[in-house]
Amino acid sequence: MNHVIFDGVEVYPLKVVCIARNYVEHIEELNNEPPGEIALFIKPNSAISEDLKLPVFGLCHYEGEITFIIKNNRLSGVGFGLDLTLREIQGNLKSKGLPWEKAKAFDGAAVFSEFIGFDGNIGDLGIELYINGELKQKGDVSLMIHKPLEIFEEARKYFSFYDYDLLMTGTPKGVGEFSVGDEFIGRILYKGVVLVDKKWVVK
Repeated sequence: MNHVIFDGVEVYPLKVVCIARNYVEHIEELNNEPPGEIALFIKPNSAISEDLKLPVFGLCHYEGEITFIIKNNRLSGVGFGLDLTLREIQGNLKSKGLPWEKAKAFDGAAVFSEFIGFDGNIGDLGIELYINGELKQKGDVSLMIHKPLEIFEEARKYFSFYDYDLLMTGTPKGVGEFSVGDEFIGRILYKGVVLVDKKWVVK
């Protein structure tokens, strides 16, 4: 099974629960309709990776997200996540009313930094993504349509969460394509101070 690092220890999430369309400006940049309710999807353990690789399946977009790790049925830690999306495949599936798994749950589609324990005010968390030194995405919890605890409460009505499962909370505007050799730096901030700082070079 694939693992992530939580407070310096390898742990094994069974799944990643994600929310679709949780920032208004991201919805607008893709010309999507607001979902009207919390829309969830799952990435399996097989999608989890520490490495950032460009998929061979066609056009792929990065989506940086504030991500939480679950322990004792609560949001116990935070890290930076990349939700990779095969955009053309997703669009084709959506147009036919079909599920998105091929576009969202492929191997390597969920890339994570290390996670650190967190018990502060979730509302003070923010995110930044730099690519080749340029700020591409910036957002914070105040911009989310549905806040992390609300997403978690809705999700666990339907899904059992086990220790070390992950919760992704949506992406701010600025998603786009990327290439082999690009340098990504993902950051999670708390009250403007960097909590997590992770660099990847695309393989």
